[in-house]
Amino acid sequence: MKEGIHPDYFETEVTCGCGNTFVTGGTKAKLKVDICNMCHPFFTGKLKYIDTAGRIEKFQKKYAAGTYASLQAATQKKKEN
Repeated sequence: MKEGIHPDYFETEVTCGCGNTFVTGGTKAKLKVDICNMCHPFFTGKLKYIDTAGRIEKFQKKYAAGTYASLQAATQKKKEN
């Protein structure tokens, strides 16, 4: 291996958004992550929406008119007129 081209290797402390912390190896001394094995739906078996930048709300607003309840209300208005 060439010398001077590889990054330093640290004992990295990883902190998750759920509060879980663990130690591993890496190129940074500390890492903060959004999700880990203690809170990920695949490992926990619980459904959890992981929303970044409001994507779920944006989708719901965009397609709110396409829901069954709103379609039903629109058909009732047409029948009344």
